[in-house]
Amino acid sequence: MVDFNLIADLGVDDAEIDAFLLTPAGEQVTDEVLESMLAGEIQQVSRGRILKGTVAGRAGDEAVIDVGLKSEGLVHKSEFDDWDGLQPGDVIEVLLEEFDDGTGVIKLSKRKADRIRGWERVLETKNEGDLVEGKGMRKIKGGLLVDIGVPVFLPASQIDVRRPGDVGEFIGKTIRAEILKIDEDRRNIVISRRRVLERERSEAKDKILSSLEEGGLVTGTVTNIADFGAFIDLGGIDGLLHITDMSWGRVNHPSEICKPGDEVEVKVLRIDREKEKIALGLKQKEPSPWDDIEERFPINNRITGKVVSLVSYGAFIELMEGIEGLVHVSEMSWTRRINHPSEVVSTGDEIEVVVLDINRDKQEISLGIKQTELNPWELVAERYPAGTVVEGTVRNLTNYGAFIEIEPGIDGLLHVSDMSWTEKISHANEKYKKGDPVECVVLEIDQEKQRVGLGVKQLTEDPWVSAIPDAYHPGMVVHGTVTKITNFGVFVELETGLEGLLHISELSDEKVDDPQDIVKPGEAVDVKILRVDTDDRKIGLSLKRAQWGDAARTDDEKSKDSESQATKQDAPTRGGMDDHGALGTDKIEF
Repeated sequence: MVDFNLIADLGVDDAEIDAFLLTPAGEQVTDEVLESMLAGEIQQVSRGRILKGTVAGRAGDEAVIDVGLKSEGLVHKSEFDDWDGLQPGDVIEVLLEEFDDGTGVIKLSKRKADRIRGWERVLETKNEGDLVEGKGMRKIKGGLLVDIGVPVFLPASQIDVRRPGDVGEFIGKTIRAEILKIDEDRRNIVISRRRVLERERSEAKDKILSSLEEGGLVTGTVTNIADFGAFIDLGGIDGLLHITDMSWGRVNHPSEICKPGDEVEVKVLRIDREKEKIALGLKQKEPSPWDDIEERFPINNRITGKVVSLVSYGAFIELMEGIEGLVHVSEMSWTRRINHPSEVVSTGDEIEVVVLDINRDKQEISLGIKQTELNPWELVAERYPAGTVVEGTVRNLTNYGAFIEIEPGIDGLLHVSDMSWTEKISHANEKYKKGDPVECVVLEIDQEKQRVGLGVKQLTEDPWVSAIPDAYHPGMVVHGTVTKITNFGVFVELETGLEGLLHISELSDEKVDDPQDIVKPGEAVDVKILRVDTDDRKIGLSLKRAQWGDAARTDDEKSKDSESQATKQDAPTRGGMDDHGALGTDKIEF
């Protein structure tokens, strides 16, 4: 049976009931037909359905909506985009959220109805890959909600080509994006603004690359600053403005020239279309100060500049804006040994320099400070001609000699070979130590290389010229001390500073594998002189021949010995032998 109370609850009056109970032909409707019709009407107003309603008026912050039921519903003003423009009689769609038979309260939602309709429209009209447009709504975890008729998700990684620092800056802004994914079951849509930008930039990049020419001027926007330069957006492709191409003058950091967001006009220096790289220049818009550098700063001219930078190997001097030269540490003083340029100059100093050399291709200028003063080496040859005896102080020792300071800033080299006529010196520290006073003679001066050669042994006569040959001759048996043993023989000191070589074959009549089997260092021995070589300054000795005795001497040796003795008697003051057969120390000057 038909429940007319339910019909009344639906807000249907008596006249409508009478008309409702008639068929289109004016006949009475049967109970079966009526129940079927009412079942459809009830389904239309069930919870979760979208109904059409008419704005009846306002009640405070809510709109009164007539949806054709017994009671009117309320919708809060926050659900209307244009609350102030809302007028009675306006027709809207609302979602029936709740229907209470007891109180008659009807809860409606315009926002939810709009979203459902919007979702339906999106599904009907959009597919993955299509472009959409909407406004940024609010930040959520991982990205941003965008209203394209329904809220959709824009991940932070898909907002821009470079991930933005704060996605909130896109709230309220219109966003064009591409649909990445549609999930109908979960009613979820993911979009990407980045993909649209990349596609647009790719198209713009191809267009720009085809239109750019090396040497041309272009205008772009600074997008990023790095220590080595600035990246300039040319409208779809970035070019690099290197720090060295920003100014002819010194630039410590690109931020001194430009900052992100600046619009700059630059010159296209190089284009690599294959790698899509563009080199830009700012200083190239102006003439290079290096074009007439030789005329500006002639070689050997004195000029004044400012110290702008110090490095371990020298100081950079600014001669004019955009032009710097280098004073190497070796060009700072004629005599001082400069370890660091800070010993001579400081940043900011105004100094006088001399132009030494210019390389325009490499844009390099060599400068000198010491050239502004008289070169003391020009006077060294006059002060210390060869043969001059000088006194100096040992400043440094090496394995090949000692450096002797003969006056402040002027050093001479005393080579180990010039320290003694007779001693074999392996390292200068065997004879001297730093700070020792030394008397020596000037051997030679090389003014160009700024070198002075010194000698100590040249202060005395060379004993190998006459004294040693007179005192030592073949066949003589002399007394000595073993000083050093090698695998080929033994060195024997005959007197202070004079050694002879006792070859291993002259140690014994028997075969000797190790000289130490015969003699020991420090042992006193009698040896026979086999030869005296004044050219090579060597004396050959024999132990076994000395042990043979006088009987083993040949007539020739005896004859030579007699002649030698007679000669020595004729020259008693030079090369004389003492009672022990050794060279008298008071008869030879070393």
